[in-house]
Amino acid sequence: MSVAVIGAGVIGTALVKSLLKSRYEGKIIATDLRSERLAELKKLGVTTTSDNKEAAKEAAVTIICVKPKDVVKVLAEMKDEVKGKLVISFAAAVRLSILKKIVPEAHLVRAMPNIAIMVQESLTAYSTDPEMAPEVKGKAQQILSKLGRFIEVEEGYMDAITGLSGCAPAYLSIILEALTYAGLEVGLPRDLALLSAAQSMIGTGKLVLEAEKHPAEIRDMVTTPGGVTIEGLRELEKVPIRHAFMRAIKAATAKSRRISQASMRGQAKP
Repeated sequence: MSVAVIGAGVIGTALVKSLLKSRYEGKIIATDLRSERLAELKKLGVTTTSDNKEAAKEAAVTIICVKPKDVVKVLAEMKDEVKGKLVISFAAAVRLSILKKIVPEAHLVRAMPNIAIMVQESLTAYSTDPEMAPEVKGKAQQILSKLGRFIEVEEGYMDAITGLSGCAPAYLSIILEALTYAGLEVGLPRDLALLSAAQSMIGTGKLVLEAEKHPAEIRDMVTTPGGVTIEGLRELEKVPIRHAFMRAIKAATAKSRRISQASMRGQAKP
């Protein structure tokens, strides 16, 4: 399937590179108004253009990677070109009902990946048009599978997914940076401290996903009576770190809901 990526920003460019890295066999077309963005992708063999309509017309699947405030305008201009085709929206907080109003004759998927699509390690949650045929959904899954794991969810969960999974690389980067600085403080070279912290994150994630260990179980496996880990945990428990993350995700989810509500109020007629 030929794919048009509308908006070669951070996520759009990461998507294109991920498809290339996973050896996606279909033609990839990227659009953007910034020539410097397109020049980088053109060097990689991607077809580039500033014409969204032309890209959507040529592609079997159109993936929307523009900012939420621009979705209505961008989709409206390519309404005729996506009739009967699959449209996947990566725009945060833009509901299927809005997409449906703009392009009622397209097959619609709302998806929320994160920046880890750059290394094919994103969890991409998606919701679909309730009337979508299995074979069309299969096309969407074929593309999402190139980005990491994917899971279908009820659309009502999408704002919470945005606040947790969509933002998680930023949250985890703060932890990763803190662990690296801590390594520096106890005398490790910078590159060794960063490697140790980053690989520990990967390993812990795989213990949950592949070895099916609960986070509490992993903690208890590492923590021995009178040992080194319990000394570190004792210090961590002095700081309300759990509460801080709960507040952060709650705030991010609320922001996503506000954006969604604003887009509902301000949606334009196609």
